[in-house]
Amino acid sequence: MSGTTTAATALRRRAAGAGANRWVVLVVLCVSLLLVAVDATVLHVAVPAVTEDLKPGAIELLWIVDVYPLVCASLLILFGTLGDRVGRRRILLLGYALFGVASGLAALAHDPQVLILARALLGVGGAMIMPATLSILRQVFPDRRERALAIGVWSAVAAVGAAVGPLLGGFLLEHFWWGSVFLVNIPLMLVSLPVGRLLLPESRGTGDGPWDVTGALMAAAGLFGVVLGVKRLGGGEAPTGVFTLAPLFLGALLLFVFVRRQRRRTHPLVDLGMFARPAFSTAVGCIVLAMLALVGLELIAAQYLQLVLELSPLETGLRLLPLTFAAMAAGLAGARMLRRFGPRRMVCFGFCLTAGAVILLTAMGGSDNTGLLVSGFMLLGFGLETTLFGAYESMLSEAPPEQAGGAAAIGETSYQLGAGIGIALLGSVMNAAYAPGLASVPGVPASASASAGHSLGEAYDIADHLGGPVGVALRRAARDSFVHGLHVTLLVSAGLLVLGAVMALRLPRVMNCGEAVGPVELPAPREVAESRVSA
Repeated sequence: MSGTTTAATALRRRAAGAGANRWVVLVVLCVSLLLVAVDATVLHVAVPAVTEDLKPGAIELLWIVDVYPLVCASLLILFGTLGDRVGRRRILLLGYALFGVASGLAALAHDPQVLILARALLGVGGAMIMPATLSILRQVFPDRRERALAIGVWSAVAAVGAAVGPLLGGFLLEHFWWGSVFLVNIPLMLVSLPVGRLLLPESRGTGDGPWDVTGALMAAAGLFGVVLGVKRLGGGEAPTGVFTLAPLFLGALLLFVFVRRQRRRTHPLVDLGMFARPAFSTAVGCIVLAMLALVGLELIAAQYLQLVLELSPLETGLRLLPLTFAAMAAGLAGARMLRRFGPRRMVCFGFCLTAGAVILLTAMGGSDNTGLLVSGFMLLGFGLETTLFGAYESMLSEAPPEQAGGAAAIGETSYQLGAGIGIALLGSVMNAAYAPGLASVPGVPASASASAGHSLGEAYDIADHLGGPVGVALRRAARDSFVHGLHVTLLVSAGLLVLGAVMALRLPRVMNCGEAVGPVELPAPREVAESRVSA
């Protein structure tokens, strides 16, 4: 029996990787992911230079920063399922081309409107690239053990990209103009296009029935509304404001109609039956909770390092590097941990380790404690990456191969939604704990106290304007209130992470590598040449 299984596994590998070495394919896919991950964060350090050069208004500046993740999150399901129909490599290569063109347009933008358009096109390109990388990976690595290792490398590269973005942006800004943060994408895309076409195998789903264009557009519009509403909440907008409630309500309504439509169709765009599988739905929920904790904490930690400890942006990025290195280590060790401990214990352990790291970080105060920060960030990075690795691997393994694009899109959408909800939720908790401490500072007018309660940066500006002992008192009170709010937010995050550990108990106990194997037909020479992957 074992000999038959081994032979069948070898046949699956040959069919899946026909025409290309699967490990070379992994390198190409990781380069794709690295570009998208870097571009998501590289603009952050360039915002002051963009503001000085293009003179955007407040709303235009908000759209310059937010339109990329907003468009990208909205279109993941559309392009993920389209790749299942027309070919995942085809969508990936189109994404490369669009990403390169949009990067050139952004680098040469002469007014805010052009930059907003270019960033939106970058979001479209990113939405083409992200689910395609995971779905091709799912297809090229049919053996679950090898796929776990590939996902570990893939997730480690994602962690590197998120950290490299601000550092690369800071380096380029010191030597060139702000457009260089986009221009660097073009030579990489010029290399990726021919290499991807030569080395990546084409794959697609079964293609039964027509592609649901109406459903795809409905999902895109619904996700756009929900993500926009969540981002407005995270930006401190009033929860009852019409421009916050309207997109949330309309987006949720469209998604509700989308789900009903998919349940009625003979050939749905997304097989919602995947959510009936406990491992799949639990893995998606774990991704949301992990990202909810990570992004909110990273945002608040960056503010703490810059405004409380008064570190420069470059020093702040360097202080956060232990988190990235620990995440890389967890990604590379993830396959071995998954085989030894199984999805349930691995994801539970990741959540519990992260909760412990968050509780440890409540010892942060008004003065610098390098040892505490390094150890806390390392535990945080290792724990969260362990959680995300186990959740992503379980989600992909539970999805049928023909639905790989849709499953990858669901995972990436959950990632984006978790990040947006985390900023909104933890930001609201932070503001609720921070503002009361500034309500009764002696000598500070009520209007100034109310304005100082909006953020620590605004409080510092008001304190500098007031000057004298009153300004010093306001600055001290604002810093102490921020540290208090940070502690409250960390405790709330720890509670959410414990909730994630409980949720993970629904995951399988062991890593089941005995996938059902049917007769495998070796590809004909012409099919090998075309690199077509049979599901």
